[in-house]
Amino acid sequence: MANETLTDWDSGLLDCFEDASTCCYGFWCGPCLACTVSGRFGENNCLPLCDVLCYITLAAFGIGGCVPPAALSVRAAMRNRYGIKGSLCNDIFVSCCCASCSWCQMHRELKHRKKNTTVLNIQYNNIVSMQPIPVVPTPMMMMPPQPVVSVVSQQHL
Repeated sequence: MANETLTDWDSGLLDCFEDASTCCYGFWCGPCLACTVSGRFGENNCLPLCDVLCYITLAAFGIGGCVPPAALSVRAAMRNRYGIKGSLCNDIFVSCCCASCSWCQMHRELKHRKKNTTVLNIQYNNIVSMQPIPVVPTPMMMMPPQPVVSVVSQQHL
């Protein structure tokens, strides 16, 4: 990773109108979008529910505001995997202040990466022998013909 050049996100944090379907998905059903992004990224689909539980638990104790753990971890992992410029401090800020926009941005990034992905399938087949092993039939011993002896008994009644 040290030798790779870092790139920018494919779209900006507030570029919602670049992909209106993602924006609507995030607006009308944010948790569903977060679960979709998490699953497509290779994590558990239910991971973003940790964010919801975190907010509910802290609100129950009267504590407001927290860093959503799933949004932050997926964002940092995505940045690391794809070599995207940024910092952990920036990820924390974005995850706290604009979690919905962050999930939308990550969704657009995954769509962009999927569109530009080239899959190479290289297989090495070690072919040792494709011929069946020859089977030599065992020679049959020819027996000389034996005379047939029939015994007929006659019984007189």
